[in-house]
Amino acid sequence: MKLTQEEQDILNGKEGDTKAKILQTLVEFGDLFGADKLVPVTTSGHLVTSFGIGLLKPVYRTMDEIIAAGLKTPYPFTVDPRPIDYQNVKCGVLDKLIFSKIMYSKQKHYEEQLSKIGLKNKNAFTCTCYLDEVGNTPKYGDILSWAESSAVVYANSVLGARCNRNSGMLDIFGALIGKVPNFGLLTDEGRKANWIIEVKTSKLPEAQILGSAIGMKVMEDVPYVKGLDKFLGTELTDEVISYLKDFGAATASNGAVGLYHIENLTPEAKKFKEKIIHTDAKVYVIDDEELERVYKNYPVMWKNASAKPSLCFIGCPHLTFYQLNQWTEKIEENLKLSGKRKVCIRTVMTSAPDVVEKFKETENYLKLKKFGVNISSICPLMYTNNPIAGSKPIITNSNKLRTYSKARYYKDDDIVKIICGVK
Repeated sequence: MKLTQEEQDILNGKEGDTKAKILQTLVEFGDLFGADKLVPVTTSGHLVTSFGIGLLKPVYRTMDEIIAAGLKTPYPFTVDPRPIDYQNVKCGVLDKLIFSKIMYSKQKHYEEQLSKIGLKNKNAFTCTCYLDEVGNTPKYGDILSWAESSAVVYANSVLGARCNRNSGMLDIFGALIGKVPNFGLLTDEGRKANWIIEVKTSKLPEAQILGSAIGMKVMEDVPYVKGLDKFLGTELTDEVISYLKDFGAATASNGAVGLYHIENLTPEAKKFKEKIIHTDAKVYVIDDEELERVYKNYPVMWKNASAKPSLCFIGCPHLTFYQLNQWTEKIEENLKLSGKRKVCIRTVMTSAPDVVEKFKETENYLKLKKFGVNISSICPLMYTNNPIAGSKPIITNSNKLRTYSKARYYKDDDIVKIICGVK
């Protein structure tokens, strides 16, 4: 990798040992992937590590060293959701004891560390940092230092920003130094599609299942999706953005997709059209039968497959303002069908703190509370991905949550019937 004189000076320790070690880590990471140089980060960072797990001692030591060296990010950063929310996602006495004293015993300490190096504010905890309400929204062509897979794929695909799928701590290192290695999805060549996905379904596919099917097929490659614009149109409306958020998260978690292109819809597909597809791209056809095959093959990880669900999570990634309103209407409609006033399964809908504050000003917020639904900004994944929650029959409409926990996946129309008691 070719470094500038300024970068070489940092590496040689002219700005302190800590900054030199951070840059050395980024350089060695870039060398592994054949990066030719470092390029400037042009906007705010987003950290995937939001949880104060007691075992992450090297993280806390590293953060202390960064703080002691007086390093801060040039732009205020956001971070993934908190793992606990006792007010809106209630736990039993034993669960709370294990969460607070054992699993996430360093949560308060870690958040104090984040604040000292550039955390945006107390509401900056969400996996959907790119939403307008949150404000960490990259522009087309921006270079990022992010690691959260669902945020990376959204920023790359829907916004046209540029970011590789980094790991935790590399995201904050890039944000602190203001440079990232130039390879992969940061390059024009790395953003070309090597798969053509032909969507030939009779109706708009479930975003979560379509994304899952594509992710499992292409893995880390870049897909160019044809036929989806027939259902979504050619403009990034609130409804379309919500769909692509969930679709992308499924491609990133069920596979390792960091970028997708939707014909006539996403910015680079609109700008470059089929020029952005490799000439030897493979083809994957998705019809109704293929989607059903994928859906039917999801495993049920519960000990008792016929158990009654004890908890439902809707919103992984966090729901948009549009989706909060949409789900309120769905629940209201299905409660009328069942003749019930409240949901019959404990239901938690998750969204970014800033989105929740906006939603609280609406009539639909009061409706949801009346229906017995709680709204939280928790990370459902961190809440469920542990032995305590793993033993409970939890349901979700999130393919990401299904993949990383024992939660059981249901389609949107099915899950709303279950929580509302519609027979």
